[in-house]
Amino acid sequence: MIPDYFIFVPAYNVAATLAGVLGRIPPAVMERAQVLVIDDGSKDDTRGVYETFVAKSAGVAGEASAADSEVAGNAIAGTNCVGNGVAGNSRAAPSLACTDSDCTGDNRAAPGLACADHLQYMRFERNLGYGAVVKRGISEGLRSGAKYIACLHGDGQYPAEQLGEFFAHLETAGNPPENAAPENTAPEFDPCGQPEVGAPAGNSPAIALVQGSRRLVPGAARAGNMPLHKRIGGAFLTALENIAFRQKLTDRHSGFIVYNAEFLKTLDLAKLSPSFDIDLEIISIADARGWRLAELPIPTRYAGEKSNLNVVTYGLRVLRQIARRICMR
Repeated sequence: MIPDYFIFVPAYNVAATLAGVLGRIPPAVMERAQVLVIDDGSKDDTRGVYETFVAKSAGVAGEASAADSEVAGNAIAGTNCVGNGVAGNSRAAPSLACTDSDCTGDNRAAPGLACADHLQYMRFERNLGYGAVVKRGISEGLRSGAKYIACLHGDGQYPAEQLGEFFAHLETAGNPPENAAPENTAPEFDPCGQPEVGAPAGNSPAIALVQGSRRLVPGAARAGNMPLHKRIGGAFLTALENIAFRQKLTDRHSGFIVYNAEFLKTLDLAKLSPSFDIDLEIISIADARGWRLAELPIPTRYAGEKSNLNVVTYGLRVLRQIARRICMR
């Protein structure tokens, strides 16, 4: 069965947060989604936490089925994971093609009974970096046939509970009406080395992606304990980017993004960045080609967790993206 939504979860040393992230995915979203956890060579018990989460979900479903099969068929008490509407479903999970030298089939953990149709796990044998995870997640999402593909970080910084709102926005506002007024959205030369193709058809373009913004609500970033250097640096870089790029956004460095699969099909994933600036690169490509960008407010969540982002290297990569865009005008 082809899912409507595909959610990939970058996971690197997230044993402390992964179960909470998966548990906050709304049941209505889970019923229509395939969720893939991509373990980027974690050194902690990320895999064990995933397996425990799935096993508990299956166990709760089995108990609920014995008590009341009709209720259990609609939802699993205590979790947001459902199994194709049938609790205790014993079918094996669909296997994932895993042909990369760093990603072996032996390291794919089989989902539990109730989550077999919704949760999958993939592990890279060594840490390949955020860009590699995003590219693999997008590739698997496109392979699934889903209409919309979301990136949900496994560290708990982004609100899994808002996924339904973001998917709904793309479903309702993502495609303009047939009689929409023409817009000045002719595609420009792509500054990121991508082929000069992939502009949306029609007079009024579709939405390429919806990004969660921690700055749409004034003071939200500070209230959510975002470190001062990140608040200042992010505001500075976003201001520069809004000068360089056609469409203006308030928080270009948020990693909570839901994509239109039709836009992602136009990308040459092999040419995208292997690092943290891949999100900005994809946004830049969409902007250059005339796709619409959208953003919705999300809360800021910082709880003292260790970041794997080198802010200096990231900042330099962002400045390179800006320079490319300005030079190609």
